[in-house]
Amino acid sequence: MKQIGIGIVGGGYMGKAHAVAMSAVGAIFSTGLRPRLVSVAGSTPASSERYRQAFGFEKAADDWAALVQDPEVEAVVIASPQSTHRAVSEAAFALGKPVFCEKPMGASLEDSRAMVAAAEASGCVNMTGFNYIRTPASRFARDLIEAGEIGEITWFRGEHTEDFYADPAAPATWRTEGRANGTLGDLAPHMINCARRLMGDITDVMAVSQTVHTSRAGVTVTNDDQAQMMVQFDRGCMGHLFFSRIATGRKMGYAYEIHGTKGSIRFDQEDQNALWLYRMEGPEATRGFTKILTGPEHPDYLPFCQGPGHGTGYQDQIIIEAKDFLMAIEQGENLWPTFREGMEVNRVIEAAHLSHESARWQSISAI
Repeated sequence: MKQIGIGIVGGGYMGKAHAVAMSAVGAIFSTGLRPRLVSVAGSTPASSERYRQAFGFEKAADDWAALVQDPEVEAVVIASPQSTHRAVSEAAFALGKPVFCEKPMGASLEDSRAMVAAAEASGCVNMTGFNYIRTPASRFARDLIEAGEIGEITWFRGEHTEDFYADPAAPATWRTEGRANGTLGDLAPHMINCARRLMGDITDVMAVSQTVHTSRAGVTVTNDDQAQMMVQFDRGCMGHLFFSRIATGRKMGYAYEIHGTKGSIRFDQEDQNALWLYRMEGPEATRGFTKILTGPEHPDYLPFCQGPGHGTGYQDQIIIEAKDFLMAIEQGENLWPTFREGMEVNRVIEAAHLSHESARWQSISAI
């Protein structure tokens, strides 16, 4: 087994998840490359040192630039705020280092376009962090669609709904400031990525966004609480997407329903180990949705557990991402989702903003 030095920029929620994933991935998937946690960079040298001690890194970098320049860091994971993504990735690519970047990729479409240009000019492996679409259930859903099991697709409905801002009395934070941190910038990318992966390219959108709670504890909210969009897919069918951070009672409402001429599929991340499949066959009296519990026969499940129905969790999705990133580096060939997918998702989001402002349909090709 060959070791590879990993540096992670950011040690908060996602930084910790990626550190744990890199520590575990070799044991779960027996990867050819075995990660070595070389360096972590927080917002200050003091926070870097806290993360080093907590997660088992060898070094605490003074800042992200020092981490990227460290010759022992051979691949970089970006788990810091969107405003840092472009500078970190461009510096890493300039040194020939592969980069994994959390979504949303960059603070703007301009950022993501520059990041794609830097990645492709360097020839380095690059990957964007869309973890929810990697669950065994959603992987299996795509297999069913590709195999024609539910026939020709006629409709897609998707949502990403949570309630972390459902309480109007919740104070303002960085999440309530700036377009990139609103619901379209924060939650929407995951479901747009899901729709693209399962259905194909989105060609047109008609969107509207809304700030429901315009002030929090006397501080003006400058971004959206919820948004929705009608979409047209290049395969010819229609769909609807909804995103909200004020959906009372929803904790991880990453959910979709897909209708076809021979059946339907339903999925909800709050029950992430189950996929519901309806087949339009047999007597009408006995037709109904079948609950499929994921198990060893479904993609990327067996390395975690040999028991059907025992289930995988959130951290396991990050481990699957780590496996894919290491495989891409080992093979010297990008695996989906690359930086270009992150940019394409950002194009849809930009189109949604323009559609809201103009109150009309917006073509993605014009972005």
